Amino acid sequence: MFGKVKTWLGIEGVKLELVLPESIQKSSGVIEGNIRFFSMNTQTVSGIQLRLVERYSRGKKEDKLIDEYNLGEIYLQEAIEVPANEPIEIDFKLPFELLKSEMDTIEDNNLVFGGIVKAAKWLRSVKSEYRIEATAKVRGVALDPFDRKVIDLK
Repeated sequence: MFGKVKTWLGIEGVKLELVLPESIQKSSGVIEGNIRFFSMNTQTVSGIQLRLVERYSRGKKEDKLIDEYNLGEIYLQEAIEVPANEPIEIDFKLPFELLKSEMDTIEDNNLVFGGIVKAAKWLRSVKSEYRIEATAKVRGVALDPFDRKVIDLK
């Protein structure tokens, strides 16, 4: 009985880890990586959801505002058998599209005002942080395994 509870909660079940490159070019529009699965018991993954999220923050202290934007998302709908005590890797390609504000467009396209925009963004503490989140659906488990990694988009 205790074994069934541990399996249902995912305690000895499937663990997933994102394996990503050091940095990714913004202009590429796609992130290529691997998802590594490991389990103490043989289990079946029925699907994997991957998302690229931008955390956009601006302002300081009590005036700080934070928004999150979904830049790309895929769902891999395939049954993957994860054997006991044997890691397996699945390749993925996550397409994404960056959101650009009017200020970003001016900064990129205008040499004269580009520096002014960059200075204004620095004064307002504008910063974007990007992360990839992965969640796997595992049959017979209540708590799905997940991983998230902060990435460097250049």
